[in-house]
Parts: sequence; C-alpha cells; structure tokens
Amino acid sequence: MVTSWRPSHLKLRRSRPLPPRQEPAMPAPQCASCRKARAALRRPRSGQALCGTCFCAAFEAEVLHTVVAGRLLPPGAVVAVGASGGKDSTVLAHVLRELAPRLAISLHLVAVDEGIGGYRDAALAAVRRQAARWELPLTVVAYAELFGGWTMDAVARSTAGSGRSRSCCTFCGVLRRRALEEGARRVGATHVVTGHNADDMAETVLMNFLRGDAGRLARGGGLGSPGEGGALPRCRPLQLASQKEVVLYAHFRRLDYFSEECVYAPEAFRGHARELLKLLEAARPSAVLDLVHSAERLALAPAARPPPPGACSRCGALASRALCQACALLDGLNRGRPRLAIGKGRRGLDEEGSPREPQPSGPPASEPIPGF
Repeated sequence: MVTSWRPSHLKLRRSRPLPPRQEPAMPAPQCASCRKARAALRRPRSGQALCGTCFCAAFEAEVLHTVVAGRLLPPGAVVAVGASGGKDSTVLAHVLRELAPRLAISLHLVAVDEGIGGYRDAALAAVRRQAARWELPLTVVAYAELFGGWTMDAVARSTAGSGRSRSCCTFCGVLRRRALEEGARRVGATHVVTGHNADDMAETVLMNFLRGDAGRLARGGGLGSPGEGGALPRCRPLQLASQKEVVLYAHFRRLDYFSEECVYAPEAFRGHARELLKLLEAARPSAVLDLVHSAERLALAPAARPPPPGACSRCGALASRALCQACALLDGLNRGRPRLAIGKGRRGLDEEGSPREPQPSGPPASEPIPGF
C-alpha cells in the first residue's frame, strides 16, 4: 500500500485570483470645433464632440438662427419672457439676454403665481434671483388677482369631488396663458416668448393625436402664433432644441433654476405621452423632431378644418365659441360645475347666466370674471 508523505511543516495554500488588469483610460477626444480643449460631451443628435464653451456657442447660434430665419422677433421688439424658474425658461432668458444686442430687442421677465402652496413660492424665488443677477425687470401676476380669487389650489379643491381632479393641468394651462398675456400687456410688450423645447412640442403633438383633437393639430405647426384677434404675437425660440441639450446648456453655464415637479403634474395626461415618447426615441432617435416637423406639415381636409375664430362675448379674446377657454373654465368654476368646461360636458360652454354662489372650496370672494 502506497501512502503519500508530506512534511508536517509544509501547508497547502489556496491560490488567489490575480487582480483584474487595469486598462488605461482613453483620453477624451479633442473638441471638433476649437481643436484645442478636450471634448466634454457628444451632442445627442449629431454625435459631434464639443467642449463646454463651444457647445454653448453652438446652442446660442442655433437659437439665433431660429429667431432670425423665422422672423420671430423684429428689431425694436419689447419681449415678455414667460419665466417660471424652471430650466427651460431660465435657459431661454439667458440665451435671449446674450443675443439681445444682436437682435436689437429689450427683455422683461413676466412670472405667473398660480397659487400652488409649497411649490410656487420656491420657483418665484429662483425667478427673482435670476432677475437680480441679470439686471432684468420682473413683473409677477397672480391668478387670485386676475381671476376673482381663484388659485390652482382652490381649483383643485373644487374639482376633486367632480371626478375632474386629473384636469388641473387643463385649467392651469388655459389660465396661465391668459395671465401671461395680461402680464405682457402690463409691461408694454410687443411679443411673448415661452421656453417650450422640442420634447414639449412632440408630447403636445402626441397628446392631440391620442385625443383626436383635429383643431389643435391644425394650429400646432410653426414656431408660434402671429397674434390674431388682438392677441400679442407668441413664439418658441427653443422649439427645435432637445430637452437634453437644454439641460446641458444650463449645466455648462452654471444656471440657477428650480427643478421640482409641480404637485399636480403626476396626474396629468401629458405624463403618458412623455413615457410613450421616450420609448419612441429609444427605437428611433429622430422621433422627437420628426413629430415636431410633422405638425408643421399637417394639412386637414376642408371638412375637418375648424371654423375661423371669433371674439369671446365676455372678454373679447380670440375664441372658437361664444366664450373663450379661460372664461368658460371660470364660468364652470363659479357655477360650481367645473365639468361643464372640459370633456363631454363641453356643450355647456355656450350657456349664459348669472354665476352661482361659490362653493366653500372655491375662492374667498365671489367677484365677477374680469375682462381683459
């Protein structure tokens, strides 16, 4: 019988794996524009490698081209910039401030206080910091002042029991547009600009398709509206800029902005369109701009075209019915029947009559709907 012999002083040791080999880090490529600095990013659409300084210069040049080629802001224009404190309006205000001498325009920030507790105060504080830092005049208009005491918190309480609480963004969008128009008139503006980017516009196109809203699809093309019916001309200089590049511009320019989501946003229908757009963009990177441009080229059959707009019988604003959207929404709220203003109850939009006494969940005062 053969036995193995091993000296007692020898011990077997388990072999240890070798540490992973450290591959040398690849240096960042050279900036494709200046050929001096190292690139800090690749542009999401073109893949061009740029340093932060060259990217910001390219971004500003593209916005300048959008404004000039589209003849959006003529020399001498007094421009009301819709300032919410968020990234889009912050980037828009900063870029236009940089371009103002070349465009020969003057800027005035106009912010809207919707009356959303725990949210709007912090956003307005960011706007005030921006105005002070950039030495731009600022005007703040409030829903409560303009709309007979109604705030968004009051609207949310009023619609909560009617099954319309998910429509807060519908109310807010219509009222905010009216408030911004009024603020722009107060400062003597000739034009209004908003910070909608390409992703925002693509989401809007998707929403209108999903809702079968032919009227809004027909009006959704172009870079703005010319100002029909006495309304101020509006435009969106960032409409061809992706949301990613807006965020990158804010990062490289070290802009101070408010980034919290509105407390009523999670229930909005837009969130579903946003998720769908992300899936589409993952499969087709050009999906965002394709949707934006499709809205510009959309043509409706004559039978599907909405009738030419007229004037609101109450405030004189542009309207496709007897009452404009803002007056119709406020009318429904004051009657205690907010569902008349949206959804299947739209047949009640043309109803006239004295408003009912406000419900306890409404605004503190029952003032008549103001005219503008």
